[in-house]
Amino acid sequence: MRPLILITNDDGVDAKGIRILVDIARLYADVVVMAPEANSSGSAHSFTGMRPIRANTISKSPECSIYSCDGTPVDCIKLAYEYFCPRKPDLVLSGINHGSNSSINILYSGTMGAVVEASVSGLNAIGFSLLDHNADADFTAAVPYIRDIIADVLANGLPNEVSLNVNIPCPSNGILKGVRVCRQSRARWMDSYEKRVDPHGKEYYWLTGRFECDDCGPDTDQWALENGYVSIVPTTPDYTDFRSLDIIARRFGSNISAS
Repeated sequence: MRPLILITNDDGVDAKGIRILVDIARLYADVVVMAPEANSSGSAHSFTGMRPIRANTISKSPECSIYSCDGTPVDCIKLAYEYFCPRKPDLVLSGINHGSNSSINILYSGTMGAVVEASVSGLNAIGFSLLDHNADADFTAAVPYIRDIIADVLANGLPNEVSLNVNIPCPSNGILKGVRVCRQSRARWMDSYEKRVDPHGKEYYWLTGRFECDDCGPDTDQWALENGYVSIVPTTPDYTDFRSLDIIARRFGSNISAS
C-alpha cells in the first residue's frame, strides 16, 4: 500500500502553491487535500468553535481526493484526520505558501499553525513557503528541494512533536545554493494601524507595518534566505524557555503552591 499524505494550506484551495505541492506529493503517495475555501493567511493556530464547519468535495479518487472547508487550516487538519482520511496519514504537508514564514512569522502563519497541529496529533509534518507573494509565483527552482525533503521524511520520519518549517528564497539569478538547517531568527513586526475613512464617512483601520530583524547570524533562517539557501528550522509546540527555568525557579519556586 502506498503511503498517505494529507495536504492543506492557508492561501486557499485554489492557490497555485497547493497545486504544485499536490503534484509533488503524488509522486510518493496517495493524497488527501483539505484546504480552506478562502484565503486564511495570518490565522495562526486558530480554530472554529462558535459555529459549524461545512466541507465540500471537489474531486474524489483512491489516489487523490480534494476537499475544501469554510474553516481555518487547523480546522482542515482536525476535520480531515477524523472524517476524510481513509487511514492515518504518513505525512502532513502545508503550503506551498506564497510568502515567507521564517523567523517571527511562524507565530502568525496559518500554514505553520496546521503543521504544528499535525505534530501535536503525532503526525510527521512539514510546512513549505516560497518568498514570493505573487499569485502566479514561479516554483520551478523550489521543486527539487521540496521533493527531496518529502522523500527523506517519508523514509525516516521526524522526532516526536517536531515538525519542519521550510522556507525557500527567490534569488535574482534563480539559482538556489543548497539547504541550511538552522535556528529561527529573532525578529519583530513593527505594526501600525492606518486610520482611513470609507465613502460613507465612517472611520476604519488598516494594518500596516515593517519587518525588523537584527539577528541575522550565519546560524539563522534569515541569513540562509538572504544568501540563497533553503532554510529548514525544526519546530516544536513546546514554548518552554529551558534556558531560564532555573533562574525563574529560584525567584518564584518557593512561593508557588504545588496545588
